[in-house]
Amino acid sequence: MSDSTTSDETVEATAASGATAAEGGRNTRRILQGVVTSNAMDKSIVVRVERITRHLKYGKFVRSHEKYMAHDEENQANVGDTVDLISTRPLSKSKRWRLGSIVRRSQDGGEA
Repeated sequence: MSDSTTSDETVEATAASGATAAEGGRNTRRILQGVVTSNAMDKSIVVRVERITRHLKYGKFVRSHEKYMAHDEENQANVGDTVDLISTRPLSKSKRWRLGSIVRRSQDGGEA
């Protein structure tokens, strides 16, 4: 073996670089973007995600929304912030998402 790295070191390096599942890394995760509507709970936020779909028969664009509970480990998101959510393993009965990043802070300073 003339290689300077072993196969174990190669696998660890691939996993650390965020490679896809086919390359030995993590699975691809769904990402949603929405607005925080509540942060009253400890380490949890409620995020409203809005979708715009086209009606099959009439062709009109229809807005629909859904609320997701997400895990916010450091309690950094405030009401009105636009955030990215990343899918994760089930953390509780209703939390299957975690806070990825804060895209834009709210103008009014948050706390309502």
